[in-house]
Amino acid sequence: MVFSTEPAWDDAVDQFVKTSESAIVYGDIDQETVLHEGAVRVLANGWVELPTGRLLSPDAVHHIDTQMN
Repeated sequence: MVFSTEPAWDDAVDQFVKTSESAIVYGDIDQETVLHEGAVRVLANGWVELPTGRLLSPDAVHHIDTQMN
């Protein structure tokens, strides 16, 4: 029997991760509360990862606008 040293879920999870180099993360519907501007990575579990490694909870984020350059 052959065992892999790689986790089986890595490839599947990567399909649900979204990355944007230019985005604005809002904490409210009125777009008055800006939580972050710049690069973001939305993880498969809904958490938003910032370039500094900080994570924003899905409960704190209302929506994310990606910027078209």
